[in-house]
Amino acid sequence: MTTNWLDTIQWDNKGLVPVIAQEQSSGDVLMFAWMNREALQLTAELKRAVYFSRSRNKLWFKGEESGHMQTVHDIRIDCDSDVVLLKVTQEGHDPGIACHTGRHSCFYQRLEGDTWQACEPVLKDPESIYK
Repeated sequence: MTTNWLDTIQWDNKGLVPVIAQEQSSGDVLMFAWMNREALQLTAELKRAVYFSRSRNKLWFKGEESGHMQTVHDIRIDCDSDVVLLKVTQEGHDPGIACHTGRHSCFYQRLEGDTWQACEPVLKDPESIYK
């Protein structure tokens, strides 16, 4: 498989690109993460989301600890080629859990007045997900 398509991406000064994971079936935005060139190439090859963990400074195969993998159906870039959109199926739980807090989406807090309020339930206790 040729990798010339990776040259189109506008990588930042650390060699990373922001990535949004969107659930294919519902359109829900599940999470935001980062990829380096290797992560994006592996994601395309494996049809499984592979991110780059900035805190651990290494590749992160989504679901490697939790079992909540993301099957990738479509990979898109925005008009400036500096953001990647993955259309995924969130695996490992029904409904899918993408967030390390045990929720469906990482975007579970809504601004109400001048405070952030959780507006989505915890589907599974994170203590039972991560050992």
